[in-house]
Amino acid sequence: MIDQYTPLLSHLARSSRTRISNHSTMQSALAPLVGNTPLIRLTRVAAHIHPKVEVYAKAEWFNPSGSVKDRAALNIIRTALDEGLLSKDKVLLDATSGNMGIAYAMLCASLEIHVKLVMPANVNHERKVILSAYGAEMVFTDPMLGSNGAIEKANEINAKEPGRYFYANQYDNNANWLAHYQPGGTADEIWQQTHGRITYFVTGLGTSGTFIGTSRRLKELNPAITCISLQPDSALNGIEGWKYMPSAIKPRIYDETVANRLLEIQTEEAQYMTRRLAKEEGLFVSPSAGAAVAGALGVAEHLNEGVIVTVLADGGYKYVSERFW
Repeated sequence: MIDQYTPLLSHLARSSRTRISNHSTMQSALAPLVGNTPLIRLTRVAAHIHPKVEVYAKAEWFNPSGSVKDRAALNIIRTALDEGLLSKDKVLLDATSGNMGIAYAMLCASLEIHVKLVMPANVNHERKVILSAYGAEMVFTDPMLGSNGAIEKANEINAKEPGRYFYANQYDNNANWLAHYQPGGTADEIWQQTHGRITYFVTGLGTSGTFIGTSRRLKELNPAITCISLQPDSALNGIEGWKYMPSAIKPRIYDETVANRLLEIQTEEAQYMTRRLAKEEGLFVSPSAGAAVAGALGVAEHLNEGVIVTVLADGGYKYVSERFW
């Protein structure tokens, strides 16, 4: 049995030693702070499941910009720098629904690289304020077109001035999923934190990078691990950051054969679980994190034993203006 508090306490102790960093190098001084997030056992919201079934959640808001996207953004930027595709003379351009943009903006601010982000105009106030604080340039698109509209606009901007930009293209960039697959990445962290006992990995699909990269590596470590992807139950939903794949511009990095199963989550179910996590577990998280837990518990309810891990993509502070609270 994994002590539910040990991962969190050991992470805090490690953070107190490692979070003093040097801003003098071209490599972002924030890079060492990305990853090594705690794995927390869920007890109260999982109290109804079989006692031999354990449900754990990866607390990704411990990353420096507050979300799992720090992992992919760092690997995309690092790879582009190594390959000479990005420098202080170029602008990093990408489409985003918010979290990836914030991760780019944070890391690029530490590298003195300008960032231009395309996003739907209805992204919430908190995200706009945070991006403005980091100095990011924002281009807003028709909210009715969602992330698809932002992607199309980013492609248009890049096509007009290709020499000016490094188009990060998170939806098609292999450095995205490799951030979770590579040695020491998300999958290896989960494997170590569960002492190799994980039997189910369950998380949502946005760019699909977290699910694809983590699942591929976990299946290499143990082919018997079941990997279950989650998506909203319709194109019109309130689970920000997730994609309804049947109507979305499918990311090139998305490979539907990686998943053993695909489950759909309702917006109301996600919001309900988000409120429960705050009140019952003391975890103030985003609706997508609530959706991930709802999906993990849905799987757990049909098991008599097992170790399930899901991902809490970010904390709730960027969603405090949402009416569902």
